[in-house]
Amino acid sequence: METGRLTERGGADLPGFRSTYRSCGLVLSSWLRGLGLLSSVVLASCNYSFVAGSFPPPHVQSVAIEPFENETTRFELTGELYDQLLRRLPSALGIRTAGADVADAIVRGSITRYDVVAPNYRAGQPGQAAAVLQRQVNISVRVEIVDLVENMILWESSNVTARGEYAEGSPEDGGRLRAIELLVQEIVDGAQSNW
Repeated sequence: METGRLTERGGADLPGFRSTYRSCGLVLSSWLRGLGLLSSVVLASCNYSFVAGSFPPPHVQSVAIEPFENETTRFELTGELYDQLLRRLPSALGIRTAGADVADAIVRGSITRYDVVAPNYRAGQPGQAAAVLQRQVNISVRVEIVDLVENMILWESSNVTARGEYAEGSPEDGGRLRAIELLVQEIVDGAQSNW
């Protein structure tokens, strides 16, 4: 049995102690380096924030909204869609409205489809008509948002469609207005998803 001796520092100099001490020191050193690296990553991630591209670009501060051309036989659509776009689009994009001659961007488009369908009905007895339970208004538009400062299209879609349901016997106006609200939301979502 070997006996150890005291070192100058007062620690024991036992066989195997020095190698154990060294291996513990290496493990501890590696552990501390790993902890330091982990701390750096955690602290760095605290300063990280995800910033996707923004819509509209920073130089676009105002938007003009033109009444959409109407390719349908429902002439009231132009005014109803214009009112909703004017009311909701600028605030949703964080910009203000302006006339086309001074605006930084312009929204324009065409109403391409308007139809009413009966998606929910109950089949009638033989020889009887089906009982319609619900009707649905479908509206489609072609739309573009153009940057007038940079003279480029910021976002466009040839077919944005929205549907508004209403119960059979209720006025069609309710379904139409619901479809227009959803259409405006689709335009906002489409524009923002592009950036």
